Amino acid sequence: MKNVTVINHSVVQAKLAELRDVKTPHADFRRLLDEVSAPLVYEATRDLPIKSRRIQTPLTKTEGVALSREVLIVPILRAALGMLGGAQTLLPEALVGFIGLARNEDTLQPEWYLDKVPRRLGRFEVVLLDPMLATGGSAIAAGELLVQRGAKSIRFVHLLAAPEGIRALRKRFPNSPIFTAAIDSHLNDDGYIVPGLGDAGDRCFGC
Repeated sequence: MKNVTVINHSVVQAKLAELRDVKTPHADFRRLLDEVSAPLVYEATRDLPIKSRRIQTPLTKTEGVALSREVLIVPILRAALGMLGGAQTLLPEALVGFIGLARNEDTLQPEWYLDKVPRRLGRFEVVLLDPMLATGGSAIAAGELLVQRGAKSIRFVHLLAAPEGIRALRKRFPNSPIFTAAIDSHLNDDGYIVPGLGDAGDRCFGC
């Protein structure tokens, strides 16, 4: 699929299998989600824009690079809190904004409860975190808010994605890249990814 990257790294896939396992307790689920998020974000930020800089090593001067734009990490609460630590391990200098969305279980549509995102985002490379790209509703709602705030570049990072969610997100943000560890079969009648791993927020935090 255009602009969709599936990260088939052996370690990522092994951890994903543990995350899927219904017997994995929430403490281990939370640890695994944190661990797998770092390589997902690593791949998502592979082509961040850079600028050259001069460096003095202990031996001589040489050429190096630095990121040329600030990075803003935006987890969609609450499940994506489990991905934030892994992202910050890779990008400790990044700013962090928070978006709170909950899925209405009757309509399957996202409902807002928190917006803690800077007002002017034009200077940022934005990395949006959400473990499950199911219907795409939450990712699209969050992405639209970010665009309203002036975001020019958004990278969507998901642990799992359903084809339905990818199609919806591609339609609304055709030029924004999507990164995921797996594209699963389909959504069931309740809007859950199959085979999936259940409710990522409940499994991460135990309730």
